[in-house]
Amino acid sequence: MSDVVYTPAEVRRARYAVAAVFAVHGAVTGSFATRVPWIQDHASVSAGQLGLALAFPALGASVAMPLAGSVSHRFGARNALRGLITLWTLALVLPSLAPNLLTLCLALFVYGATAGMADVAMNALGVEVENRLGRSIMSGLHGMWSAGALIGSAAGTLAAHLGSDARLHHALASVTLTLLGLLFCRWVLDLQPTEDEEPPPRFALPPKSALLIGAVGFCAVFAEGASLDWSAVYLRDQLETSAGLAAACTTGFTFTMAVARLVGDRIVDRFGSVRTVRASGALAVLGGLLIVVANHPAVAMGGFALMGLGIAVVVPLCFAAAGRSGSNPSLAIAGVATITYTSGLIAPSAIGTLAQATSLMVSFVLVTVLAGGLVAFAGVLRAGDRDRPKVSPAVAAVPDRRP
Repeated sequence: MSDVVYTPAEVRRARYAVAAVFAVHGAVTGSFATRVPWIQDHASVSAGQLGLALAFPALGASVAMPLAGSVSHRFGARNALRGLITLWTLALVLPSLAPNLLTLCLALFVYGATAGMADVAMNALGVEVENRLGRSIMSGLHGMWSAGALIGSAAGTLAAHLGSDARLHHALASVTLTLLGLLFCRWVLDLQPTEDEEPPPRFALPPKSALLIGAVGFCAVFAEGASLDWSAVYLRDQLETSAGLAAACTTGFTFTMAVARLVGDRIVDRFGSVRTVRASGALAVLGGLLIVVANHPAVAMGGFALMGLGIAVVVPLCFAAAGRSGSNPSLAIAGVATITYTSGLIAPSAIGTLAQATSLMVSFVLVTVLAGGLVAFAGVLRAGDRDRPKVSPAVAAVPDRRP
């Protein structure tokens, strides 16, 4: 990659542009999630068939994410992100067009593949901006993703309440988000490969460092997926609360995660990645213990809120550490992303299976144990800690060719 010199103002502008792209990415996810019931009815699939179909986004992402580095090398970081975010926003329309299970699976595979490649590209550029600023921004970027998801969910909820056709809703959302994505990509860093730089491999196993970092991300995303999908059920079944109070628990969990991510960078800059994750893990463990022993809804809701606070900044810091580990940042980021996507895929079903065999309380004992892994293994994130250079000689999304 060419060693492009940017002024401080240009780097700050690139930070806000990447943050906006994160929000666009999250808005697509929120827009889709709220219309899943409509899509299920339109495709005439059962609950079991829908569960099968919903595994395909993670499958598509896992297959496609290693390609993001090659795309960035061939077209440059800005053009790559511009193309990949456009593919992702346009892919939003595909699931609502599917008339049956087969086409729904294919549509969700493409949906997940474009999501994963855009995810890697924007995280790689986020790491590069963070390097050039010399301070943490990844938590805030992921907070913007959460904010975008909330906005997309709110719009989708309104569309569902009005009884609108999801094909029309997603078409309008797709056009709007595509235009916004293209606009914001104008101001991200324009990093180009040098003439003598070899392209990264299209497919390769992630480095060992990425596997260790990914294991930390796995614990956090498992707790996130379990809490997001099962918190309302936990309050309803274990504590016999009303449906409204159970739903409020999930909303509270999501809210604490979003807020923690938006303010997390200040904490990371002050204490460093390792200590922040260890403290976060301790909060998550405390939250898990409150959930397990709760005999009153307020205690469980407090536990889920603490769980949200505890795991919020972990995945952003995993991406940041991966972007500084080894000679190929893109491959490391893709490896971490694949592991976290896998964790998010298996967590809800694993919790359900264990709950059926034992109880939902026992399932959250497992979640609490995995949260303890954040405390135990936070040291592997040292590559993303406070000793980051003020200006990075490496370029995210391509091999680092420093002598």
